[in-house]
Amino acid sequence: MTDKKSAPEMTGQEMFDQGMAIRRKVLGDDYVDKALAKSGPFNEPLQELVTTYCWGWNWGREGLPLRDRSLINLAMIAVLGRENELKIHIRGALNNGLSKEEIREVLLQVGIYAGIPAAVDSFRIANEAFAAIEAEEAE
Repeated sequence: MTDKKSAPEMTGQEMFDQGMAIRRKVLGDDYVDKALAKSGPFNEPLQELVTTYCWGWNWGREGLPLRDRSLINLAMIAVLGRENELKIHIRGALNNGLSKEEIREVLLQVGIYAGIPAAVDSFRIANEAFAAIEAEEAE
């Protein structure tokens, strides 16, 4: 990541473009294309916000590799109980090089620090995500 500009040096369009590239790398083109296709005029500003600042500004920073950001996101999203986002970020974590075993370890740690109900739900969600990914790969 040597020739990347830092956020203060980037235009809004550059940050959006960087965000879109990272978002596609982490979540996959299919997911991003579907999210954008479902986004009508009401949701377009949200998609722009998420792509520019979440993916472009935050995920685009050089301080942590994408793999580490995935570890952090899994834990935070599991603690918050955001089922849809957890499924999406499990896919992203696999794309960023985490193994199922490493994801399991994150979710076990969630159980200790955030409570067993959060871990139980997160394991159920992870199993659903793994099954969906395996079904897609079998097609």
